[in-house]
Amino acid sequence: MARQITDKSPAPPLPGLPLLDRYFRISERGSTLGREVRGGFATFFTMAYILVLNPIILGGAKDKFGEQLSGTQLATSTALVAAVMTVLMGIGGNLPLALAAGLGLNAVVAFQIAPQMSWADAMGLVVLEGLIICALVVTGLREAVMHAIPQALKQAISVGIGLFIAFIGFIDAGFVSRIPGPTGSTPVQLGSDGRLSGWPVVVFCVGVLLTIALMARKAKGALLISIVVSTVLAIVINEIADIRPEAWGLTVPTLPDSVVDTPDFGLLGSFSLFGAFQQVGVVTIVLLIFTLILSDFFDTMGTVVGVSNEAGLLDAEGRVPGLGRVLLIDGAAAALGGAASASSNTSYIESAAGVGEGARTGFASVVTGALFGLALFLTPLATVVPAQAAAPALIAVGFLLMSQVRSIDWERIDIAVPAFLTIALMPFSYSISNGIGAGFISYVVIKMVLGKAREVHWLLWGTAALFVVYFAIDPLERLLT
Repeated sequence: MARQITDKSPAPPLPGLPLLDRYFRISERGSTLGREVRGGFATFFTMAYILVLNPIILGGAKDKFGEQLSGTQLATSTALVAAVMTVLMGIGGNLPLALAAGLGLNAVVAFQIAPQMSWADAMGLVVLEGLIICALVVTGLREAVMHAIPQALKQAISVGIGLFIAFIGFIDAGFVSRIPGPTGSTPVQLGSDGRLSGWPVVVFCVGVLLTIALMARKAKGALLISIVVSTVLAIVINEIADIRPEAWGLTVPTLPDSVVDTPDFGLLGSFSLFGAFQQVGVVTIVLLIFTLILSDFFDTMGTVVGVSNEAGLLDAEGRVPGLGRVLLIDGAAAALGGAASASSNTSYIESAAGVGEGARTGFASVVTGALFGLALFLTPLATVVPAQAAAPALIAVGFLLMSQVRSIDWERIDIAVPAFLTIALMPFSYSISNGIGAGFISYVVIKMVLGKAREVHWLLWGTAALFVVYFAIDPLERLLT
């Protein structure tokens, strides 16, 4: 838990910086310029891992046509959008809140959406998601949708995504693999042949243990430290051991020719707003966009309220100052993320690290954004990291999301069964949408059977009906043709 600064009395105005002090209300919120700068650095170093993980998740997937995105270009897009939107959040929202490509959201894009269409079409859906979120904020419907989904299902969705991300991490690292061919009693196995072998898996195992140790010690920047140390280990092992390049997967850990390079903005603007409609049906597109919105929607609200609460910025009624502007900027970040092929960007709970260093205003976000801007020129470093060094961070993220399972009431069957189906089907069917759909449909059915249909919001009825069509699309198409 980030430490609190309980003294809310205004601090003396910053000497020589009256305009800066007044605009960000630094003294008014009991902070100092030094605290804001330290907070900005702390937030950056706790979330800088996304500069490595986002290119690996998106770059490791193929679209419908077998195309893959460039890791170098993805690193540039990831840093660019994070820099622009975090600075905008600082200036426009005046909260110590940083934004970057959302983990979980990028998994939806990479493993759920892209296999059904081209990358440009998939990123177009991300842009549409962001524009719809902005529209929901402006019309006030965002809160209405929030209230429509039971809290237990929101938590189950986060847990399911966490397990899905962890499963991807185990597979990418080669710790778990699919059994080839129709034979075999289980669909997956340990390692490539039922046992662990090879130096790349050793790097992964060391990385997992190191991540666990750092998290247990509450080390700041634990994920980033683990990725850096594991990458150095991988580089050393690759130099001294006789390892086939393909054993590492997509990225072979070798030192780059240079640390600094000119940013490659090749993915900027590579999206098709309505191209997806030519690839898949309207119902499928609606459900895919809804999945993105749902994944983004509630994480953002929880993050904004949680970080604001830790900073002592909530009013007497528990409201976030300037919430409308904050949510609008967050929606715009989703759209810009799609436009740059960096996937949907969202608010990061790691911002609490900056709050723990004393940050209370948007100036800390300006500092964090500036550091992401500097990272634009360090993209060669991101392309050195093999999946085995980054995957432990995915396992850690899965653990963090899994912790929300304790808040679900497992004694109530109308809550427990939908939550279980949501959580289980995401990794087991390798689809986030399938988990959400099963959870929604079962929730509606159980409520109806128990005579509590009136407790179900009309928006949830409509969504469940869409998922019924989604699951039954093949027999419906056969019936109608």
